[in-house]
Amino acid sequence: MAKAMTGRIAPDFNLATNGGGRVRLSDLRGKKVVVYFYPADDTHGCTIEAIDFTKAAGAFKAAATEIIGISPDSEASHDRFAAKHKLGITLAADPDREAIEAYGVWGEKTMFGRRFMGVERATFLIGTDGHIAREWRKVRVGGHVDTVLAAAEAL
Repeated sequence: MAKAMTGRIAPDFNLATNGGGRVRLSDLRGKKVVVYFYPADDTHGCTIEAIDFTKAAGAFKAAATEIIGISPDSEASHDRFAAKHKLGITLAADPDREAIEAYGVWGEKTMFGRRFMGVERATFLIGTDGHIAREWRKVRVGGHVDTVLAAAEAL
C-alpha cells in the first residue's frame, strides 16, 4: 500500500508530452494542477478517463487548474491516442517510471487471477503552493472527473 502523500510537496518531474512538448511540474507553481496516472493509452478505462478530462477541460480552466495525464507510454503513443480520441489535455510520457514511482503508483496488480507490475490509477490535486491537497488512489473511472473538478473548484 502506497503512503498517503496529502500535505506533502508534490514530487517534481520533467517529462516529454504529446505534441512534442515538455512539462515540468515546478514550472506550474502558482497554479492548481491535476496530475493523474493511468496504466496505458487506448485501453478501455484509460480512454474513458482521458475523454472525461477532455470534456471537463473548460471547467478546469475556469477553476485555474491544469491537467496532466501520465503513463509509461511514449510520446508517439500519446500522440496517436490524443489524435484518435481528439483529446485536449496534456499527456506526459514516463517510460522510466520516475514520476510514477515518486508518486507511489507503481506496484503489483491482479487481473483475471494473474499478478503483474503496473500503474495504479490515481489522481493528485496539487495546490498553488506545490503541496498535494487531495489524492485519490485505486480510482474507479465513472464520476471521478466530476469529483476532482469539485475539489479543484473548492481549493
